[in-house]
Amino acid sequence: MPQTASSMSTTGPWVTGVADLAARVRPGSRVSVGGVHFTRAPVAALLALVDAEASDLHYVAWGGGLPLEILLAGDAVASAEFCFSAMDVFGSAPRFRAAAENGRIRLIERTALNLIVGLRAEAENLGWDLMQEPAGSALADGLGRVGAGRGRAPLVRVEPIPVDVMLLHAQRADDDGNVEIAGARGTDLSTIYAAKEVLVTVEERVAKGMLGSPRSVIIPRSHITAIATAPRGAFPTSCLPYYGTDYLAIQRFLETPQTAKAIHVLRAGGLDESDAGASAVPPTRPLVEAMRSVRHIPPAAEWTVPELMAVHIARTVDDDSVCSFGSASPLPAVAYLLAKQTHAPRALLMSLNGGYVDIDARPMSLSFAEQIDFETAACHTGGDETYHWYYQSGRVSHEVVGAAQIDGRGATNNMWITRADGTRIRLPGQGGMGDVANLHRDFVIYLPRQDRRNTVRTLDMVSAQRVWSSREVRESYGLRPGTTKVITNLCVFERDAASDRLQVTELHPGVELADVQAATGFDVVPARGMTRTSAPTAAELTALRERVDPLGVSRLDFVPARERFALIREIIDAERAAGAAAQRQTSGKDTAHDFA
Repeated sequence: MPQTASSMSTTGPWVTGVADLAARVRPGSRVSVGGVHFTRAPVAALLALVDAEASDLHYVAWGGGLPLEILLAGDAVASAEFCFSAMDVFGSAPRFRAAAENGRIRLIERTALNLIVGLRAEAENLGWDLMQEPAGSALADGLGRVGAGRGRAPLVRVEPIPVDVMLLHAQRADDDGNVEIAGARGTDLSTIYAAKEVLVTVEERVAKGMLGSPRSVIIPRSHITAIATAPRGAFPTSCLPYYGTDYLAIQRFLETPQTAKAIHVLRAGGLDESDAGASAVPPTRPLVEAMRSVRHIPPAAEWTVPELMAVHIARTVDDDSVCSFGSASPLPAVAYLLAKQTHAPRALLMSLNGGYVDIDARPMSLSFAEQIDFETAACHTGGDETYHWYYQSGRVSHEVVGAAQIDGRGATNNMWITRADGTRIRLPGQGGMGDVANLHRDFVIYLPRQDRRNTVRTLDMVSAQRVWSSREVRESYGLRPGTTKVITNLCVFERDAASDRLQVTELHPGVELADVQAATGFDVVPARGMTRTSAPTAAELTALRERVDPLGVSRLDFVPARERFALIREIIDAERAAGAAAQRQTSGKDTAHDFA
């Protein structure tokens, strides 16, 4: 339990090591984690839980991903309450998928807003709280609808979501036990204040009065239970400005089926002695210059389908746009960065699911994207904050999302697929799509490889769809009018208001309507006035290839899963070479990154 003023020792909440933190987690506890995606995951604390043979835990977090994979490898989890679980650009989370399909863990799925509001209700000691209904999603079933106030969107009740223990990795803490978090925060704040106990690992301990860096947030010691120093305690995920994400170490973990060996990959810098250097943070300006010196496509080459799709999305962005993207969406990220580099310099971009707000234009990268956004963003926030500030108020104009299945109305499924033999296949989950399908101005889905398996007549489950679609309804709910679109490698679909069905509004160059029908599981209807997608201009291709995506990161959306790991290694090798070049360029100069 948290220490009281009378029981607190002279060292405050500080303990000897990470094992002391793990010893506080009791069997059956409801455990949550801090960080987001491959950022500040409490890896050292999770490994200590595995070493302590933790058991029967109930995992509660927005994302599963690497933290849940670690706990599943240690056979520590009995159930998971979550919004999605995937391994970002690597694809599915293999241990989660296996555990879900064989019934090894019980699943409770929530939309992102549902989780955030449930945590807030717990933090504020409320019997329940309210949120906009995730209309059209199967996850709305069972939520108590309470109507709407002042003509706004229908509301649903959300019960409080209790958390016994939160594991958090942060940059610094002072001698008194106040904790400083910099960078994207995920749902850290919602979870910290909801949790009964907060167990923290930090990169370094500093004297009282040393915290309070620009754009960081301070968690007061009254909410901290215990802290241990654990340098590189988030590895192989990032903890900027100390080190970035090591994608190759994560890839080796995923490629290692044996539990003991997989866990060893995550310890002490991984199996490769070069990992510590590979995750170092090179100086940003020469790094950007070095990355832009790479050309994966010759300047004079013909445009490719990924480039056509990126350019099409970019053309919809203007200076008034607010665009949000996550780390697992290379194509939309490239499109937004292209728009900001060219015709929409004042477009507001939010990366890492709202963690970095108003980032600068930059080249697309795996290893170094977060570092650049960390340094250039106007503010560092959490997904919980941007949900309240941007998503719920309808301020987001663009967030292009992927889907495993869509139907002829533009409804999506990212949760479960049932094969003809009755076998159920677990998908990553909807994340926040059940919310944002209605809240964003436009609901836009992209399919890099359209075929009859992902465009179906009937969905196995509806994870998200736009229900509040008419101008009148949206304006009465305080939301901006918009549309439902599906952009594929063959064409562009848009939902027709009169028929409530998707229609083909644009055919890509060289594609005929018969080609689209052959690759579509529902009836294909051409829109009146159907046109051809305009090919990328020479200026757009130059910007895309030389400034926005010189490494070809957007290719990750288009290669089959079996080829993705090889392409990731190719991209990382190029990034490491660029990082080394940047380090050489500044050799002998003071390029240390700190909180000053």
